[in-house]
Amino acid sequence: MKVLQLCNKPPYPAVDGGTMAMNSITQGLLAAGCEVRVLSMCSDKHPVLHDRMDDDYLQRTRFEAVHVDLGIHLVDAGVSWLCGDSYHVKRFESKEFASRLREVLKEESFDVVHVESIFLTPYLPLIRKYSEAKIFLRAHNVEHLIWKRIAQSERNLFKRSYLKHLSLTLRAYEVEHLNDYDGVVGITDTDVATLREMGCRKPMRAIPFSVTPEDVTTVDEEPNSLFHIGSMDWMPNLEGVTWFLDKVWPQVHAAMPQLTLYLAGRKMPEDLMHCQLAGVKVIGEVDDAMHFIASKQINIVPLLSGSGIRVKIIEAMSAGKAVVATSIGAEGINYTEGENLLVADTPEQFVEKIRRCVEDDEYRRQVGRNAERLIAEAYGNEQLTQQMLEFYNKIIDRD
Repeated sequence: MKVLQLCNKPPYPAVDGGTMAMNSITQGLLAAGCEVRVLSMCSDKHPVLHDRMDDDYLQRTRFEAVHVDLGIHLVDAGVSWLCGDSYHVKRFESKEFASRLREVLKEESFDVVHVESIFLTPYLPLIRKYSEAKIFLRAHNVEHLIWKRIAQSERNLFKRSYLKHLSLTLRAYEVEHLNDYDGVVGITDTDVATLREMGCRKPMRAIPFSVTPEDVTTVDEEPNSLFHIGSMDWMPNLEGVTWFLDKVWPQVHAAMPQLTLYLAGRKMPEDLMHCQLAGVKVIGEVDDAMHFIASKQINIVPLLSGSGIRVKIIEAMSAGKAVVATSIGAEGINYTEGENLLVADTPEQFVEKIRRCVEDDEYRRQVGRNAERLIAEAYGNEQLTQQMLEFYNKIIDRD
């Protein structure tokens, strides 16, 4: 099978949850014997990391990236506001990317065009014009829900109004264009059900993010350590960490002053880098995420908004870590509360769940072992890739 994978940011090297999810698709399809070509956007926010590109990856995927200006421009945002258009989507419209995509489609034929995120939907008419391939949307999130939840928690009235507008226009765009695809691959059953309720009539299947566990057994684990890791230029991560530091950490630190909280991730804001809270150490970007995860004991994921599945939770669970997450953070994971993942939605619940892990070391380790087992059984790349290929072939064979 020949697959053209279109990405809204460079999927390799995988530096955040979104790129990890995209790269797992690439690697899984290649391992299954597919021919994969990757055409990606890049931007100032998400550049191509040439010094970290692997020659084998470049050769096997024929990776190309087209620079697109994804900066926020007030005039364009204002025009989109007045016209009722989704500014989220408008930002991804690029003549240069369209031109290169057209050339690629003229150069060779594909069985499948795999589109990563709703934001690349404006290119569907061009794909239909120059290709007979079936087009699949990989919906990493129900995108408008992220902004709806952020808007609901925003206290500034003007910001709340604008965020609500962004959510509504993005939802309208999703509703209008979901049926333009031949099939939709959601990342959770919850997301698939939501997309169905929004009116998607095309074939859909939930296939979660996959992981390839790394051997981190030789890494020493620091006692009494909590951690959060995630890209801090993703608004839900920043929102959640800020809430945790303001509302939860004072109670945790007062009850268990021996604990240290480590914050890691790309694009760490300057105000957090200079955080002076007792017991909090801000690391910023780390060279090896799995090594960092393995070196700490308890993963906290205080997400208040978002959709899809949290890749960093899956990673932490695959490393045998006890994870304490909000209900929103845990969405999409087939967990059993208290057995392989701990759920906390209030400061008091976070204190309670963290305290039990700290005071009962064997319980913490057992939750981690159960988590590792769940990920190994349900989130392996080979079986999830086969599910993806079965879905592809079902749609291709139908016609």
